[in-house]
Amino acid sequence: MLNAQLHRANQNGISWLQTKEGHKVGDAIVLHGGYADDEDHWDWIRYTGASPKKDKDPKTGRLLRSQSWSHVDNAALLLSYEQGLPIRVIRGYEGDSLYSPHDSYRYDGLYEITEVRTATSKYPAPDGSPIKICQFDLKRMPAREQVQTQVERHIIDVLAELDGKQGEPDDGGQEDEEAPGEQWDEEKFPRSRSMQVRRLIRDTAAVKRIKNLYGGECQLCGLRLTGPDGKPYSEGAHIRPLGKPHRGPDVEPNILCLCPNCHVRLDIGAITVDEDWSIIARPDLVGAGLLPKLNVRHGHRVHQEYIRYHREYWERRASDRRL
Repeated sequence: MLNAQLHRANQNGISWLQTKEGHKVGDAIVLHGGYADDEDHWDWIRYTGASPKKDKDPKTGRLLRSQSWSHVDNAALLLSYEQGLPIRVIRGYEGDSLYSPHDSYRYDGLYEITEVRTATSKYPAPDGSPIKICQFDLKRMPAREQVQTQVERHIIDVLAELDGKQGEPDDGGQEDEEAPGEQWDEEKFPRSRSMQVRRLIRDTAAVKRIKNLYGGECQLCGLRLTGPDGKPYSEGAHIRPLGKPHRGPDVEPNILCLCPNCHVRLDIGAITVDEDWSIIARPDLVGAGLLPKLNVRHGHRVHQEYIRYHREYWERRASDRRL
């Protein structure tokens, strides 16, 4: 992150830069399991400010005394809030397992600080007295406001102009996905223009990492498709869909590497996965050779919450149809 100039402080959760006027403003934070009071909900974050090393227990990392708004890191983030400046968010491997990468750090886009406060920590000081912390609430900025390359910006503008609209659709940058399987209920014609725009700005790095990890081998059936050039073909499937109304995140724990057939099977609920990773196929699914359990390799933390969401969603759909 230092080499990429996404974060300017080594071993520090808060990064700041100095303006021409000499003011220090925060520009990036790292979510890496630093404080017990931190909360990560992907699209919004509750973040604890910084303390000098002498104010933290070296073994547990817990605070020994209250934080101060005059501490340079906290003052810098506070000034960013007052000036409405965006903050880069970087997630580390020791953060919330729902959203964190397995063994690395990942840049996850721009957030805005929406609120600041002095709060009381969940854990008191060693003498039992309460510890006050500097607390920041951040909200993920819409995809249309995330930084894009010149080429992406130009193509988005051109396509928007052709469509007679200014800017991108106001839906957070996601595809207009119906609930999984809805497209089979009636014939629908896709709006290719808006799909192209959204796919240009969608972060595909997480999908690429998972597909590379499995070398194109399907996690549900074990099939590895290759063309005449010997290159494997596979698809990144989001367990909890990205679009409305599901709002799943585009992160590794929510992505599977699947062959095209299994991708469709997952999307329409023909296949679900149980708590013990056993693959559950609909009784009327024929001609499908499946693995007994979902293949999960070291380096891929598939999160049970996404698996459970997908399974329970399709169980409800099946129950509603029976009624």
